[in-house]
Amino acid sequence: MSALDWPALMRLGLRDLRLHPRDFWAMTPAELMIMAGLEGAPGPLTRARLMELAARYPDTVKGSQHDQSQRS
Repeated sequence: MSALDWPALMRLGLRDLRLHPRDFWAMTPAELMIMAGLEGAPGPLTRARLMELAARYPDTVKGSQHDQSQRS
């Protein structure tokens, strides 16, 4: 996964879209992309996509003390 280009996102939101700073910081990058009409913006969060994200980014780290206690 690549890092976000925050300076470019800030220019897009604050200068180009003329968002108030509090509104800009309340948005997710996906919301900002959709508002800007950028191609490749993610679609709706379906159950399948949620499950894919949950598998990719689990709440616990495998092998952690919390993870091991849940298996007992």
